[in-house]
Amino acid sequence: MRPNSSHTGKRRRNRTRGQVEAPRLEAADRDACEEVIGHRFRSPELLDRAMTHRSAVQGRPSEWSNERLEFLGDRVLGLVMAETLLERFPGVREGELAPRLNLVVSREACARIGAEIGLGDFLIVDEAERSTGGATKKSLLANVVEAAIGAVYLDAGLPAAKTFILRRWKQALMDVSSAPRDPKTALQEWAQGQGHPTPRYQHDGREGPDHAPVFTASVRVEGVPEVSGSGASKQEAERAAARAMLERIGLRNS
Repeated sequence: MRPNSSHTGKRRRNRTRGQVEAPRLEAADRDACEEVIGHRFRSPELLDRAMTHRSAVQGRPSEWSNERLEFLGDRVLGLVMAETLLERFPGVREGELAPRLNLVVSREACARIGAEIGLGDFLIVDEAERSTGGATKKSLLANVVEAAIGAVYLDAGLPAAKTFILRRWKQALMDVSSAPRDPKTALQEWAQGQGHPTPRYQHDGREGPDHAPVFTASVRVEGVPEVSGSGASKQEAERAAARAMLERIGLRNS
């Protein structure tokens, strides 16, 4: 059972002013977080780092924040999912595996899993970030999921990380049982079928550190309110926006 998120911030050692040591989860929070992840850490400091956002450390993000673990976890997730897709879809061409992989390792998928298991309840952020909903932001949830994967990998190796991933990605893998169509292609075909002009994409911004950027893009279709999406590249952001538009007009991309 997860602790009440309204109290976790009070129990956490979350220093930013005059900070002389890395932030740490309190014992009760660490136990609950390990239960959510399904892994008991031999090196608890790895879990502390995985849960620490750069806003909670003054000038020492490379040492104390989860950015390096996030970088590692992203690669571990990609490896595990690529291997899993090869096993589950024998004989399927690379061109049909790639869009499946893009979906299951996307930041949207990671953020969704982070929200489902409640990792935001344990995220260590400063008060300014928390006041703007930091612990519930999709970008931060995606980051902390990848950081958790990296922490498990360093603590116990690839088998432990794979166990965590496959347990939490069951639904995501089911969702790609059939080859997904490229959402931009599907949206363009729908627009043409309706007699509308080609959808127009606009890049709205970029956030995040250099090793894990988050791009935002919006798409406009005649007669439909504009929607936006985000991703690790401009292309991913456009696909996310197209996917959101397909959902808005009542077409599930599959």
